Amino acid sequence: MALAGVRVIELAGLAPAPFCGMILADFGAKVIRVDRTKTLASLDTLARGKQSVAINLKTPEGISLLRNLCVQSDVVLEPYRKGVMEKLGLGPSELLKQNPRLIYARLTGYGQSGCFASAAGHDINYVAMSGLLSRLGRSGEKPYAPLNLLADFAGGGLTCALGIVLALFERTKSGKGQIIDASMVEGAAYTGSFVWKSHSIGLWESDRGQNMLDSGAPFYDTYRTSDGKYIAVGALEPQFYQQLLKGLELEDEGLPPQMSVGDWPELRRIFTERFASKTQAEWSRIFDKIDACTTPVLSFDEVSSHPHNQERGSFMKDSEGAECPRPAPVLSRTPAKPSSTSNPSVGEHTVEVLEEYNFTSAEINKLLAAGIIECNASKAKL
Repeated sequence: MALAGVRVIELAGLAPAPFCGMILADFGAKVIRVDRTKTLASLDTLARGKQSVAINLKTPEGISLLRNLCVQSDVVLEPYRKGVMEKLGLGPSELLKQNPRLIYARLTGYGQSGCFASAAGHDINYVAMSGLLSRLGRSGEKPYAPLNLLADFAGGGLTCALGIVLALFERTKSGKGQIIDASMVEGAAYTGSFVWKSHSIGLWESDRGQNMLDSGAPFYDTYRTSDGKYIAVGALEPQFYQQLLKGLELEDEGLPPQMSVGDWPELRRIFTERFASKTQAEWSRIFDKIDACTTPVLSFDEVSSHPHNQERGSFMKDSEGAECPRPAPVLSRTPAKPSSTSNPSVGEHTVEVLEEYNFTSAEINKLLAAGIIECNASKAKL
């Protein structure tokens, strides 16, 4: 796989950093999650393909052990607020002195500088600070956050993974590592670059929910069908709009002009009534045959059975048999091969990993006896 041979130390966290680690693991990196000791279970649901080491970081010996792992690795991925790692003596300046090739990725909400650098927050706060939240929502309604996707995952985990891959590539030329300052505010804002850059062409001149792509236009929206499901319409261009009208069996001459903004409410009313006259399956059969940018809104239970997704193998089953997305993008020679094993339990691979990092059995037993490390005896290789 593309990242085979890359060793990553991931400090345990929630959502963004685990997603970043899972991406790296899916594409071949060896990702070792460092959990705290005396933890009953991990809340990390994105641990596919990772190993777990449990270390007591409240002890000097535990900190020394983690330092040893970090300086023998290619990447350190840490999700803590500013200053936490420095207090442990494990900040990037310390570790890069010992391993100048190390890539130290810091994934936080507000970044490593600025007056909010040490402040707490969640996806909704970061999207709010990015400016994007002000643009999300229907006309006359308050802004809404689209799940926790924009900052945690697009602007956070995925952007951080990109930064790591870029740094790994640059290292092949310079031989040097570097620090990645991945701010979820900035990552979300960067993801939304089109919104800023397209102001000049008039796409976002109106208030929230009144523009072409934010539910303002009736030909870029979702509609309820007679069976309570939904159809998504994205018929922006004139040729696709004409095909939409054809599928709906509507005559263009009897309708307001497509781009007459003042008539959009009336056009939406007509589309709403027409879509409510058939089931989602009936509309799908009609629009599958014409190029109208009109598709069913599929549920999680339906996506893998859609013919297109089936043909591409876009979804797969995890170790518990549940559906989940296949890693993307698809590489022709070195595609991702996601692990089919269960998410690791806390400390499941402690002994195995330390052996790989050249610790002797005597050293490992001493650390276990002192409570510096923990091992899940039910699964671990003792």
